[in-house]
Amino acid sequence: MTSKKDKHPKLSEHLDTIGILAKSLSDENRLRILLCVSNGKKAVSRIVEELDLSQPLVSHHLKELKRTLLVKVERNGPFIYYELADKRILDILNELNLLAKDLLTKRKTF
Repeated sequence: MTSKKDKHPKLSEHLDTIGILAKSLSDENRLRILLCVSNGKKAVSRIVEELDLSQPLVSHHLKELKRTLLVKVERNGPFIYYELADKRILDILNELNLLAKDLLTKRKTF
């Protein structure tokens, strides 16, 4: 059996990592948190206030975002601040938004 040459070798080598990031990005609250911290460092209390989410829920999602390296963490005294780990994350979210809009406009059935 002959196999076709992989058109995207760099992608296929890292599908496990891409899957982990995609899973982390699959939650709407995590996406909201990423957008919230995209303009600079914010403490958990500020994120809770801005997004009107519970503190335990925000902390849970921040733990996952930290685990997947999507946010950076900085401790300053008793406070912990979170910020976007890489500005390219916003570019990816914008591209996903455009793709979603395009796909939905082409969709005929649900």
